[in-house]
Amino acid sequence: MKIEADYLIIGSGVAGLFFALKAARHGSVAIVTKRERRESNTQYAQGGIAAVIDASDSVASHVEDTLAAGDGLCDRAIAEAVVAEGPEVVRELLAIGAQFNEVSPGVLSLMREGGHSHARVVHADDMTGREVTRTLVRAVEALPNVTLYDHHLAVDLIVDVEGRCRGARVLDVQDGQLIEALAPVTLLATGGCGQVFLHTTNPRVASGDGVAMAWRAGANVGNMEFTQFHPTMLYDPGGPSFLVSEALRGFGAVLVNDRAEVFIDSLKTRDKVSRAIVSQMQESGAECVYLDTTVKDADETRRRFPNIYQHCLGAGIDMTKQPIPVVPAAHYMCGGVCTDEHGQTNIAGLYAAGEVAMSGFQGANRLASNSLLEGLVFARRAAGHARIEAPVGKGVKPTAGGKGVVEAAQLAERRQALREMMWNEVGIVRSDQSLQLASAEAGRMAKEIEILYDGMALDAELVQLRNLATVAELIAGSARMRLESRGGHYNSDHPERDDANWQRPTLLVGH
Repeated sequence: MKIEADYLIIGSGVAGLFFALKAARHGSVAIVTKRERRESNTQYAQGGIAAVIDASDSVASHVEDTLAAGDGLCDRAIAEAVVAEGPEVVRELLAIGAQFNEVSPGVLSLMREGGHSHARVVHADDMTGREVTRTLVRAVEALPNVTLYDHHLAVDLIVDVEGRCRGARVLDVQDGQLIEALAPVTLLATGGCGQVFLHTTNPRVASGDGVAMAWRAGANVGNMEFTQFHPTMLYDPGGPSFLVSEALRGFGAVLVNDRAEVFIDSLKTRDKVSRAIVSQMQESGAECVYLDTTVKDADETRRRFPNIYQHCLGAGIDMTKQPIPVVPAAHYMCGGVCTDEHGQTNIAGLYAAGEVAMSGFQGANRLASNSLLEGLVFARRAAGHARIEAPVGKGVKPTAGGKGVVEAAQLAERRQALREMMWNEVGIVRSDQSLQLASAEAGRMAKEIEILYDGMALDAELVQLRNLATVAELIAGSARMRLESRGGHYNSDHPERDDANWQRPTLLVGH
């Protein structure tokens, strides 16, 4: 069996679905996604879409906030272009049926989040990602020339002898069949890699597949050391990962320690807040800190944050009467596959958009609610730039794989060991020694897993473990190279930002 289309999209988050809407005007589209089509990081985005909507706000202000959060590594021209297009992509979502909060008919409700100088976050209660996903999936499903393939995991990109991407080899997870998905234009929209860390707000699907596949295919990768750790994941040992939105702090909730003392301005950027929380926990020996919403009106809190309220209630916490226990967790990959202003990679025929990409917009640390914005804008840009120029060719690189069967318990054990190592050595606070250890250990693990992969029949868990190991090696190696602290990368042996030597992206050239 083969999948053939004019456009192949790997991933069904905001970037992949929005690209599909645009590309479907020009040709046939195939979307492959490794779980159910609604399961992506987008689905779990609580905050919203940062966009200049209010007359008192300005593009210049949003750009400056983005550059400040990016800690000297944003590309100003990219930031200006993306922010300028923000209002238009919001209008496009509204036009296809997105239902965002309003203060009055036709007037959007705008929230303020950490790092923003204005209230500019368009939202749907505290479930914006779910609403964006609902809207886009419904719109894409209505298009006759778009086919969605649920439970199809991309294994490797297909690159011909001339170095052009021709699609991907895809594993049908349900029947184990390996399929060639062929197209002259391929978009990576696979999201991030939060699962490489032990504690993460990301769903299990976020295993760095796009970056790993692109790197193996020869794509350039950049800024992998800049992992954004979200300050406020619900501390619920044994319970599921659950993000407590930054919008709560914009609403007026404050961070306090176990003595009920405010220890930081809760609206500072995520890197600063996360490190402050770690410092508090280390000083006190406490396992968490607290986000106190009890100072706000209870009815308003329940109305504005129904999803968070209900989840906390299920965990035995009434957030209107008691503070929410929280800890930092890996949240967002600021680096990724290097792209230009159109989302194009250095491999002909291959584009990337959303969290998988390093476009220059996020820099060293993402500004809150800029992620959905980036995914929408670059999906639109990529679709407008991609041209169906060449028929599908031959002479592709083979995919490895043997006939053995690996035990699920063995894969789970290796995955857990990798994630623990990355959390302990390449977490919120790093050091030269920890990064040296992590770099060597990630390299060793990656080699072992590659040998295992070559000898075994294709298995979804093994494919994802291979990708996690590749990404771990890229993150640890990049972090070891950067001898300073900036944005999401903090090295206690080099605690200061060093613009003279390090105000530049970390680029790893594909081979």
